[in-house]
Amino acid sequence: MAWSKADWRAKPRVQMPDYPDAAALAAVEEKLSRYPLLVFAGEARTLKSELAAAGRGEAFLLQGGDCAESFAEFSSNNIRDTFKVMLQMAMVLTFGAKVPVVKVGRMAGQFAKPRSAPTEVKDGVELPSYRGDIINALEFTPEARIPNPDKMLEAYTQAAATLNLLRAFSKGGFADVHEVHRWTLGFAGGERAEQYRDMANRIQDTLDFLTAAGLTSDRNPDLSTVDFYTSHEALLLEYEQALCRQDSLTGDWLAGSGHMIWIGDRTRQPDGAHVEFCQGVLNPIGLKCGPTTTAEDLKVLIEKLNPKNEMGRLTLIARFGAGKVAEHLPRLIKAVQEMGANVVWTCDAMHGNTVKSPSGYKTRPFDSVLSEVREFFAVHRDHGTIPGGVHFEMTGQDVTECTGGVRDITDEDLSDRYHTACDPRLNASQSLELAFLVAEELSAMREERQRAAS
Repeated sequence: MAWSKADWRAKPRVQMPDYPDAAALAAVEEKLSRYPLLVFAGEARTLKSELAAAGRGEAFLLQGGDCAESFAEFSSNNIRDTFKVMLQMAMVLTFGAKVPVVKVGRMAGQFAKPRSAPTEVKDGVELPSYRGDIINALEFTPEARIPNPDKMLEAYTQAAATLNLLRAFSKGGFADVHEVHRWTLGFAGGERAEQYRDMANRIQDTLDFLTAAGLTSDRNPDLSTVDFYTSHEALLLEYEQALCRQDSLTGDWLAGSGHMIWIGDRTRQPDGAHVEFCQGVLNPIGLKCGPTTTAEDLKVLIEKLNPKNEMGRLTLIARFGAGKVAEHLPRLIKAVQEMGANVVWTCDAMHGNTVKSPSGYKTRPFDSVLSEVREFFAVHRDHGTIPGGVHFEMTGQDVTECTGGVRDITDEDLSDRYHTACDPRLNASQSLELAFLVAEELSAMREERQRAAS
């Protein structure tokens, strides 16, 4: 039977709000359905082809950005700083992997968040949980926690402005490779400073050679521009449906809210609403795979989400927690191999490592994040499979939300600059340190393959 963008409404739905005013919701959906798309089919297809390269080991996916974008924190400086750090990370990864890095931001759409409980309690008062600025408000009042459909219109406006600025940054000279490296040189390396400086110096030698050979930015635009894509969890399906349009060239349906959308670990029910919606759009789809993902469910989901077995269509985002990767990832790899399925494997080392600190803040120990990344690479090395990318919650702001890193953020430091509305993010320094670690892993794997081939 032909797929319809409204078919999800007949499926079981989880992690979605019940709007008290049905007429107001319908009016917003109708209005949004007339708004211009945020992204275009050709862009989504190009991203799919680049992800296919990552799945074959010919590129590497770097996906990162906010836990949940905030209306209050929205500013050009915050967008610029996150984009800047992602460019720095990409440069380090490109040098380590010797392949192109596919840059995908958790930006211009990451407004909704699944929650572990429908309500929260403070000082004996119980209210509905905050579900992201596209749904309700962070303030702990009964009025603020009522789902408000008008927030979808504000989210669209912010997403459009964010995309406009990202496109200007990526094509207007801000992303020039020489400028990006100058930013990287300012990284404080702590105990590993010498190792970081050595890689930075080797990058500089490469850039000097390119300049001497006449490959300068003014003569080669590819050195001063980048392709940058957006992504978010497709959680609020009323918003997704309103921005879903049919491609005039092919007749395929496009989720026009972002280049790539993903299904969360809490919304991946094979017969659920979120899988139903995502299976019908042409965009690359991500699927979060946590400890409770069974091999049987994964096989069903792969069949539903990638029936043509296209490489680049489906990205499996592993998120288990430090010390648990070897327990869970091998059985999922085996399931994929048994099917002969084409998937891109990436590592989300954030969501399985969330803890509550002694001071009461939700945090993520940076050492645990690093450990899960190492375990992810080790399992793929043991199975002869390809680690295609990494997925992080991070920001360009100098926040203190995750403990550890070269600046050695402690539990006592968390209150200094703890700005996240939901989950803790890596700051700029921690993000770049992580990029150096991943670059080392990629470089080591490349050398192993070269030795095996010789």
